[in-house]
Amino acid sequence: MLLQAPPTLPQTAPKGVFITGTDTGIGKTLTSAILTKSWQGTYWKPFQTGLAEEAGDTPTIGHLTGLSADHILPPTYALQAPLSPAAASALEGVTLEPEHITLPQTTHSPLIVEGAGGLMVPLTDNMLMIDLIARLGLPVILVTRSGLGTLNHTLLSLEALYQRGIPVLGFITNGPESPENSQTLEKLGQCRALHHIPLLPGTPGPDDISQIAAQIPSWDSLW
Repeated sequence: MLLQAPPTLPQTAPKGVFITGTDTGIGKTLTSAILTKSWQGTYWKPFQTGLAEEAGDTPTIGHLTGLSADHILPPTYALQAPLSPAAASALEGVTLEPEHITLPQTTHSPLIVEGAGGLMVPLTDNMLMIDLIARLGLPVILVTRSGLGTLNHTLLSLEALYQRGIPVLGFITNGPESPENSQTLEKLGQCRALHHIPLLPGTPGPDDISQIAAQIPSWDSLW
């Protein structure tokens, strides 16, 4: 039996989108930078972990997009350990209250919200990332690898989203080009391919982001 019918997308452009992925390190931050640059939107990552090892995704987005500081919002929770928010907060004695998180007011639309890890990453003992997505009420853009393994991981992720009634704007593939996989995902996942991000040599920089951002469909054209 194929996936259940996806939830209907809103008729008019919502306040923003939630960027999630089929795995950790799948390219969510790269994708978020490209979309924020293309749509001149506002970036927000509610949960940031791993700050003991790196500066975090928020300053990275600022550097890659070159947008002014008012396009970049600070995390609601900033944690040190490179673990899930639930595990990192337990180590640091921080109480997370994701059920109280609301969408921030912004002057630059749309809002690009980036999750931490994949859909089933625990935020607390009784709340997963996918629960936060459902609560915030934004449609999802799913970031997935383009090559081997993507069919299983992407279809499982789409099914989990559909079962919770979360609309999906589309998916973005990342890596070596594989149009056959994208076509299969569109057909079986009942979900459109929004863009393909090619394999970039070296560490992506602002010029790479600008070039790819220029190829992204406009925000208003997607609704």
